[in-house]
Amino acid sequence: MKNRTLRALSLLLIWLLAPWAAAAQAPAEGPLLTPEQFLGYKLGTRFTPHAELLRYVAHVVAHSPGRMQQQRYGRTYENRPLELVYVATPENLSHLDDIRRNNLRLAGLETGAAATTAPAVVWLSYNVHGNEAVSSEAVMQVLYDLANPADAAVQAYLKNLVVIIDPCVNPDGRDRYAQWYNRVANQQPNASPLSWEHHEPWPGGRYNHYYFDLNRDWAWQTQQESRQRIAVYNQWLPQVHADFHEMGPSAPYYFSPAAKPFHADLTDWQRQFQNVIGDYNRKVFDQNNWLYFTRETYDLFAPFYGDTWPSFNGAIGMTYEQGGGGPAGTSYAKADGDTLTLAQRIEHHHATSLATLQASSDRHQELVRQFQKFYTDARTKPRGEYKSYVLAGSSDPGQVRALTQYLDRQQISYGFAGKRSRQTGYNYATGKQETVQVEPRDVVISMYQPKSTLVKVLFEPQAQLEDSLTYDLTAWSLPYAFGLNGYALKNQLSVVGSQLSVVSSGGKNEPTTNNQQLTTDKPYAYLARWNSLQDVRFLSGLMQQGVKLRVADEPFETEGQKYQRGTLIIPRTGNERLGARLDQLVRAQADSAGVTVQAVQSGLSTTGGDLGSRSVRPLKMPNVAVLAGPGVDATAFGEVWHFFEQQVGYPVTVLGTDYFSSVPLSKFDVLILPDGRYDDVLTERALASVKTWVRAGGRLIALEGASRYLAGTKDFLLKTKATDSTATAKKKTPYAALRRYADAEREGIAERVQGSVFRVQLDNTHPLAFGYGSTYYALLREVPNYQFLPKGGWNVGVLKKDSYAAGFVGRGTQRGLTDSFVLGTQELGRGQVIFLADNPLFRAFWQGGKLLFGNAVFIVGQ
Repeated sequence: MKNRTLRALSLLLIWLLAPWAAAAQAPAEGPLLTPEQFLGYKLGTRFTPHAELLRYVAHVVAHSPGRMQQQRYGRTYENRPLELVYVATPENLSHLDDIRRNNLRLAGLETGAAATTAPAVVWLSYNVHGNEAVSSEAVMQVLYDLANPADAAVQAYLKNLVVIIDPCVNPDGRDRYAQWYNRVANQQPNASPLSWEHHEPWPGGRYNHYYFDLNRDWAWQTQQESRQRIAVYNQWLPQVHADFHEMGPSAPYYFSPAAKPFHADLTDWQRQFQNVIGDYNRKVFDQNNWLYFTRETYDLFAPFYGDTWPSFNGAIGMTYEQGGGGPAGTSYAKADGDTLTLAQRIEHHHATSLATLQASSDRHQELVRQFQKFYTDARTKPRGEYKSYVLAGSSDPGQVRALTQYLDRQQISYGFAGKRSRQTGYNYATGKQETVQVEPRDVVISMYQPKSTLVKVLFEPQAQLEDSLTYDLTAWSLPYAFGLNGYALKNQLSVVGSQLSVVSSGGKNEPTTNNQQLTTDKPYAYLARWNSLQDVRFLSGLMQQGVKLRVADEPFETEGQKYQRGTLIIPRTGNERLGARLDQLVRAQADSAGVTVQAVQSGLSTTGGDLGSRSVRPLKMPNVAVLAGPGVDATAFGEVWHFFEQQVGYPVTVLGTDYFSSVPLSKFDVLILPDGRYDDVLTERALASVKTWVRAGGRLIALEGASRYLAGTKDFLLKTKATDSTATAKKKTPYAALRRYADAEREGIAERVQGSVFRVQLDNTHPLAFGYGSTYYALLREVPNYQFLPKGGWNVGVLKKDSYAAGFVGRGTQRGLTDSFVLGTQELGRGQVIFLADNPLFRAFWQGGKLLFGNAVFIVGQ
């Protein structure tokens, strides 16, 4: 579908001109030092700060001229450097870019003949979770071994490999943990689990700056670290990717083969090579009498991890898990009487790192050959029944643009339908196979392309789940995630205007707009439709520039165009003090946010209220606060924080739970309570203060656990459904309590929703649902199980019968997923309480929910 020569030139230009390209190496002084000699302490006796880790990395690279190369590929939100180390023989390192380009030729992402005799590329990632800090300690020993010319065995591995090492994927989280631990640890490690050094404070070091789990961001790339890393990853597409982690301190070591469920689109070869590498690891662990387990807990199903996303891009993706993590410190007394030390944890990760390299080196020819086959099959005989995916171009332009930008980052080719046609296919909106109509300019993604396996995984309406005991979400299909109308077709469609998917450098998307209709004349007002996150960003920018805006509560038509509820109106009246700057500001903010704005010359509407009607109300710039700290879920807070700072660029005040009871809430218009456990946060006194503030006109937004906490509390209308104990008792038999112990885990999931998609019925006449149609696709991870709000409240989003769309749902959850409240509002005095039982900002990738949250903050209750 694309001009591959142009793509190759673009990729090479990015590689050569990238702002993070490696600087010239300083000449080495003195001999190559071991980690202990360089750091001044033995590995395993303390945690090394990130800056010291990189100093040692630079030392090793400087002492390996012609065999190692260092590359700075980006920076974290807290401005710490992100770096890679390339390791190869002198001959291969001198042709590093030729090897990289050959790898892309093997994948069909660059033109030209590909050599299958090339070395295999192995990428090792350490410390994606900051408080799983053993990884970056172990990598120093791994790098020393790779640099040590006296280690003949390790040097032999490099004859067949190019090794790419990311010594710390998450520097912000790592330093948060390392600095805390080094500050509180005893001089002599205290192994007692009761000791302070084994109780990491909120929010912990697992997450990045915005408290996102970077290991669940590989597919979505919502975070700066992920986008920068994967931009480089996509320039290489390694044959093997290993991701090093830790789990609870009482567990032994885990390595492949993985647990079920395996995603159906993992090839037989990929499954087989998991066993091969597992055998190499097993031999080392057996020789040392180290405990380990395989084929349990860690599956290969959902596409957002450091093992699955690389797998769907042709690699052998693996997770390694060492017992330890944040609670383990440098010495931890386990319940079985043994003491786990950091030195032991380092030794295990060091061993599996080298075993992975040995296995890959020994079987490098097969790895390269099967990698090429993976991509050849993807281009010529793609997997699955659907051969084209179509996204309606008539959907919101902002969301369509967001989707195509996402496809660009993934190297996924797409084009546009050239003509109207009727097709038979799966309609995501109805969940049925039916006749659908494809319109000109609909986005078309063909399965006949190199990334077709990834396309299938990301677009398939229903992922095939071989075992319900899975680790995470069971639904994520992009049409649902972006809230777009779409179809899956069994035939291939011809397209026009194919779009190049150039790998970006990880910066912010550059929106494109068509605002040529904004003239230098002074129109009566500007109108902007309200449909997507881009529109919230536009609103945010104007408010911060002091522009006065209004919002339409009813549909209207003016100057030949129809506008729906939620349309933003920027009148000249009220903005006189800005003079000609008003026009400049509107144009600049529209272009920056990527929205189209219409200038109108009159306040008269041909249908609906005029622009001065009482159905058009003013919007005030709200002063927003969000609660954070112990009791609040760190990732849920981070999602809100990231939404304001990175997605819509709006100021937000973070209030700590430790001093919340003394905060003068009158200084704020909106207070957001993220998911969490609020029993100890909202004390009787604090809750009374919140209710007084709401009655005075405040707007309280309660997400997930916060809604659950308020449900049933005095003055709040939200109530959980009562359990039907009588009916349940009638159904019971004398043997109902006789259950098999071994079935406990499997029976437990019968009461769960595994990140499944449901159609929420919306009242889009309410401001909370402005910009939506009659439904919203929600990614539910808990059963709402709430009654509809009584009089005094508004049931804006509810689940009715047959609302299921995709994903796994336990058989015992049906009652809580039928006729249940999901989102809505109640009036309390002059203020509003907004209940969001579902989190529309989950992991920042569920694009379809972000406008809903924007409504809650900026539109409701004004």
